Amino acid sequence: MKRFYWWQLLPLMILLGVLSACSPRLEQQLLEINLPNTTTQVLLVTTSDWKTTDATLKRMEKRTAAWYPVGDAIPVKLGRNGLGWGAGLHTNPSDGVQKREGDGKAPAGVFRLGTAFGYAADAPQGLQMPYRTATERDYFVDAVDSADYNQWRSIRADQPNTPKQHWASFELMRRADHQYEYGMIVEHNTQPVTPGYGSAIFLHVWLDPQTPTSGCTGMDREHLLEVLRWLQPNTNPLLVQVPTDELGRLSL
Repeated sequence: MKRFYWWQLLPLMILLGVLSACSPRLEQQLLEINLPNTTTQVLLVTTSDWKTTDATLKRMEKRTAAWYPVGDAIPVKLGRNGLGWGAGLHTNPSDGVQKREGDGKAPAGVFRLGTAFGYAADAPQGLQMPYRTATERDYFVDAVDSADYNQWRSIRADQPNTPKQHWASFELMRRADHQYEYGMIVEHNTQPVTPGYGSAIFLHVWLDPQTPTSGCTGMDREHLLEVLRWLQPNTNPLLVQVPTDELGRLSL
């Protein structure tokens, strides 16, 4: 039987060391984006490529001018057609696919995180972010020709709950499938709102681990609650969502 010696692995160990040195860590790449100084919490969602619907979410916390992961990575589902550059805080590269209304893509880039929402009258215990209850009279408008495009609107209690009289297209915020039982608004295409650039982008509960979303970032209910409770308003939290290879191209 032929003997094996550890030093026979030395060339492979050296090669792996070189490859590691040539591949910047996600923490360092995140630091190089030059996010606002007031931001100390980030939800970092990365994928293997533009077309996949599978992604990984990592909670990142900034301490003493460096980013550190918090807790375990969380599996998430993205839009059925992958990713496209969205409208956020970042500068969109001109050579990439741009997100548009109804394209089935989740937005790539850097985005503020807005109001959390859910079906319960009261916010989940431990939640610190602003919270809004979603009722049967609440709708997120995705009709491109409406002045309410990409905005949450409610029909008053003294009016018939007939949303089609107000908008040609909309998202019911209290869904029967419970995907919006808990969620958070992603501030995509909000400042300013540009018709046709995409609307109703949320973090929300996924339908199941196999089913992609229509353009949002979905995850297990308990993971979502864990994320929502971790976020703090005074950290100016952001969503950074891109294919891993594109992280180094992001700029604000």
